[in-house]
Amino acid sequence: MNLTMQQPELELIHQVNEAKHHDPFMVLGNHQQDGRRIIRTLLPFAETASLHGGERGLQQPMQRIPQTDIFIAEAVAAETPDHYQVEWTDKTGTTHLSTDPYSFLPVITDFDLHLFCEGNHHHAYRFLGASHRVIDGISGVLFAVWAPNARRVSVVGDFNHWNGRCHPMRVRGSSGVWELFIPGLDGIHNYKYEIHARGAGSVFLKADPYARQYELRPSTASVIPAGQDFTWQDESWLRQRAQRDWLHAPMSVYEVHLGSWRKDDHNGYLDYRELAHQLVAYVKEMGFNYIELLPVTEHPFDASWGYQTTGYFAPTRRFGDVNDFKYFVDYCHRHDIGVILDWAPGHFPKDDHALSNFDGTPLYEHADPKRGEHRDWGTLIFNYGRHEVKSFLISSAVFWLSEMHLDGLRVDAVASMLYLDYSRDEGDWIPNIYGGNENLEAIDFLKTLNRATHSEAPGSLMVAEESTAWPQVTRPDWLGGLGFSMKWNMGWMHDTLKYMQLDPVHRHYHHNNLTFGLLYAFTENFVLPFSHDEVVHGKGSMINKMPGDEWQQFANLRLLYTYMYTYPGKKLLFMGSEFAQRQEWQHHLALDWYLLQYAFHHGVKDLVRDLNRLYTQCRALHYDDFVDSGFEWIDCHDASQSVLSYLRKDDTGKFVVVILNFTPVPRENYRVGLPAGGHYREIHNSDSTYYGGSNLGNGDGLNAEDLAWMGRPFSVSLTLPPLAGIVLEPVG
Repeated sequence: MNLTMQQPELELIHQVNEAKHHDPFMVLGNHQQDGRRIIRTLLPFAETASLHGGERGLQQPMQRIPQTDIFIAEAVAAETPDHYQVEWTDKTGTTHLSTDPYSFLPVITDFDLHLFCEGNHHHAYRFLGASHRVIDGISGVLFAVWAPNARRVSVVGDFNHWNGRCHPMRVRGSSGVWELFIPGLDGIHNYKYEIHARGAGSVFLKADPYARQYELRPSTASVIPAGQDFTWQDESWLRQRAQRDWLHAPMSVYEVHLGSWRKDDHNGYLDYRELAHQLVAYVKEMGFNYIELLPVTEHPFDASWGYQTTGYFAPTRRFGDVNDFKYFVDYCHRHDIGVILDWAPGHFPKDDHALSNFDGTPLYEHADPKRGEHRDWGTLIFNYGRHEVKSFLISSAVFWLSEMHLDGLRVDAVASMLYLDYSRDEGDWIPNIYGGNENLEAIDFLKTLNRATHSEAPGSLMVAEESTAWPQVTRPDWLGGLGFSMKWNMGWMHDTLKYMQLDPVHRHYHHNNLTFGLLYAFTENFVLPFSHDEVVHGKGSMINKMPGDEWQQFANLRLLYTYMYTYPGKKLLFMGSEFAQRQEWQHHLALDWYLLQYAFHHGVKDLVRDLNRLYTQCRALHYDDFVDSGFEWIDCHDASQSVLSYLRKDDTGKFVVVILNFTPVPRENYRVGLPAGGHYREIHNSDSTYYGGSNLGNGDGLNAEDLAWMGRPFSVSLTLPPLAGIVLEPVG
């Protein structure tokens, strides 16, 4: 055919050939020109090329446009299908046959782009990232990425020699979304996006923000996972979750770092499937009904524990692939264990391959470091006011809850999101439009996030790690709240540990550390956390926080756990704390399981197991965790003896009596007022010999006397064991 071309056409061709044009479809693919059907294809590694396809087995040679790697042919309309194939040979003489990607129309709908750009798309992962598609009967992979300030974006990978000239993408107008469908691509492949920045003109590689899988660190490529779907078997669990009255249900959470819970025989990681079997068996034995995972969202640095996330839609490859992780969740559900994920939307790392300056400009982060950088953590802060960033983060949350079937997200570092001056010096932050320190954009994002997740994943839980007195964190947004399901009670945790670390001889001076929390205990839906943060960075393990000799340390810890499990609020305990690990937690080492050969450590483990069963089976201890009708002081004033006594009650009027002695002094004939007469039996005693205690207690039970005490019509005289808590239950 005649290759005579006008200068404007030649300029476009050379721009595409040199990977400098924002829309290669203007040149490549099918085009009507002067009444003829012209087909151009870009083949950087080809020596010769020809068109293939059609009912008659078309084989038509293509000509190379001089000084380019673009081949051209005039198609015979009756014989050339819309999605023609190109056969080409490389320098080695190897023949290749593929359907031309540039023969396809745009795939992403305008409606999806509209919702994404206004910040209201809850499922952006369904069209952004890399997803297997069948278009016009042809299978392949659709790639799509948001990079509004790029001059050109290409898909590069192990399927095209990582060459950015092979698969340049089309931009979808002002949306800033680039897309390309590559037909015939199957199997597992590594890929990235090559981005040509508009301003400086630099060219660099970025991993896919929406990738479902990544290479194992330290490699950083995104991975197109295998196309086969996982067969879930947890329909019954999800159905029950949607109908579950979680406000009144027991919730005891075992917080786990998967990389250090246990190791294999070679000190390597267990995979998701091994963890599913071993961890679920242990959790079931211990009586926990939830597992909370420190972030398994992909992250490059082990020592970040997952909190510096680079892959917001991908479980880390450290423990297996996507289907392995789904198996883990599914197995938990089939054994009646819920799964919560720590999720970190407050910040992200500066790694060059990830979100930082994604298209050559501050895209996901704020440009101004006074708003866009966490000085303490060396990380970047999301720009919550940017609609596309809201769609990204909300879609990530919905993805984990809907696609991965998780039962909740614990949102990390909410306080850092709420306050513009969080951990900042004077002059190093920018006030909001009203002159205040509240991050109005983050507040709006959190409200929208919680509405979306509760709507998209019925029965799922959103738990805030919020360390200040921000009001109504767990109240609906239509009442002025943030809309979270629950909030970690950091104030209770700090006050309690501060008290427990005191020598008992000094505790009576600090009695209010235990009683103050009841002034605000029902202002939010609280979780009581003894988490990973309390056993790292020189804070000491839970057992090493306790004062006294070895016996007193273990007695104090058993008393502390008894206090937690009988106090209003859901429960959370970090791994290793349930058997009193001596060392601080270290992310690269397995827990010290050998300690269970020693009676004191095994006793703490048995105590936690029995407390979990007592808490979950005794309705009075969990039904009204969030309202004051579930709690009543018997005596909060006995500071001189460091004793607390209270009732826990359910909605039917049933109750249990809790008495806690925070000194190593046994209290004989200690009288406690009771609301009803009759016989009372001891259903828990942390001083039991089974747990390593001195076995003081009240034997077969006690009969209440018709003697008014502490403003109550009945009372009982009992024995309080040292550094111990007991729970009494009326019989009959």
